[in-house]
Amino acid sequence: MAEQITPEKIMQLGTAFWGSKTLLSAVELGLFSELANGPANAEELARRHGLHQRSARDFLDALVALGMLERQDGQYSNTPETDLFLDRAKPSYIGGILEMANARLYTFWGTLTEGLRTGRPQNEVKTGGDFFGELYSDQARLRQFLHAMTGISMGSAIAIAQKFPWHKYETFVDIGAAAGGVPVQIALAQGHLTGGGFDLPVVQPIFEEYVALFNLSDRLRFYPGDFFADPLPQADVLVMGHILHDWNLEEKKTLLSKAYQTLPKGGALIIHEAIIDDERRENAFGLLMSLNMLIETPGGFDYTGADCCSWMREVGFQGTEVEHLAGPDSMVVGIK
Repeated sequence: MAEQITPEKIMQLGTAFWGSKTLLSAVELGLFSELANGPANAEELARRHGLHQRSARDFLDALVALGMLERQDGQYSNTPETDLFLDRAKPSYIGGILEMANARLYTFWGTLTEGLRTGRPQNEVKTGGDFFGELYSDQARLRQFLHAMTGISMGSAIAIAQKFPWHKYETFVDIGAAAGGVPVQIALAQGHLTGGGFDLPVVQPIFEEYVALFNLSDRLRFYPGDFFADPLPQADVLVMGHILHDWNLEEKKTLLSKAYQTLPKGGALIIHEAIIDDERRENAFGLLMSLNMLIETPGGFDYTGADCCSWMREVGFQGTEVEHLAGPDSMVVGIK
């Protein structure tokens, strides 16, 4: 018999925002941080988080069904993953990206159709605001954003720390380092390295605070500056994570060229983000991230590994290769 065609995939995708918003609300409520202190029943959790009796049980059981909570004998608890990555008290917390998705992106994606038709950002720019200007002038929002970047980069950071041949090098700097998630993971895994992070001056106290949590202040320093306006710090290896996709093609090549000029002969540039597969068929997250750049930026877009390698060669890099890291993320490495 021929395989029956059903609408199941269509319905799952079309209503996927139900599960997404359920997780985002749980993060907003601090549910996983609460449960990191120990299991609790539905009545206790409803009381602590101000949940209505009509909603509490369905909300908690939906999180069980989605694989975000466990339940045994009426007691709810975190899964190993949510306990490690969604407890705000742990340095491994990656919920910052989810907090930002909940506070900003969830609403902005509601006007994606308009963005597709106009090619214009759908964020604060629509109402005369300046997202980055407002972001960097508000310490609370800036901290949320920087920890969001730490969260989205954590899987890649751990993989880069293990997969790249660091034994060949002594120094590195992460360009656009945010709170310092990538430098910290590299330094933890590679004890012989010294390095740091380069970002706007306002980021420095947040970076230094995060690095201090891991007792790495003696090996990782902060370099203040603007990567378009100022020289990049010199090091054997430069890293750019979730940076290139913010910018148009000319700006992308400018940053790649600056990195090439800064590196010593034999030095390496690591680009990492949700690199789209060359056939543009498989990495849905990378393609959706490129749509997110439409929402958020005037000219940013994501790209394939082949695209990035060609741009690197164009500015002078001789050896280039693409290697998968974790989940949807890969790194493109160029050698001077």
